[in-house]
Amino acid sequence: MDFLQQHIEALIFATPQAIPLEDIKSVLDEATQTEIGAEEILAAIQAIRERYRQEVFAFDLVDIAGGFQFMTKGAYHNTIAIHLRQTTKKRLSQATMETLAIVAYRQPVAKSDLEAIRGVNCDYALQKLLEKELVVITGRSEGPGRPLLYGTSEKFMDYMGIKSLQDLPKPKDFKEVENSIGETPASEETMPGHDLESEE
Repeated sequence: MDFLQQHIEALIFATPQAIPLEDIKSVLDEATQTEIGAEEILAAIQAIRERYRQEVFAFDLVDIAGGFQFMTKGAYHNTIAIHLRQTTKKRLSQATMETLAIVAYRQPVAKSDLEAIRGVNCDYALQKLLEKELVVITGRSEGPGRPLLYGTSEKFMDYMGIKSLQDLPKPKDFKEVENSIGETPASEETMPGHDLESEE
């Protein structure tokens, strides 16, 4: 069992996003050239989880976004939040963050609806979110012209540290002043070069 735990632990550690049980099983079956039962894998995962619950470790093995991933414990969230806030500012502009928030809460949503809410063109922000795989095309609307519909991806849930969209903060939890939408000047969207430095 220790042998199995070590391989599972290495696999989860090496995977940048949450890895589903079926993917863990597929890799282990090929690596060991034998059929390993899902129950045996889950038992090994539980043993790993119990081990990392000890206070000497700063992270846990959690079930998130349909898979398993190592994540820091609550006591260290403020430190990680500061790091994420500092690095996120370099990756996503205010316009892109606002667009992502609207997609998350209104999905599936058409680009025309995004622009109606924000009051500006969303082409550039939406393209950036698609490139970063935080947003995906979910289908087409039945309305005139059948425009594309957008929604958040599994990578978005992984990025936000949530298991499902139900875990998103409720709108009533926000303070209006801190979370106003649509205040970014239109020039930020219509002149892509304005965001390039902050996006990369």
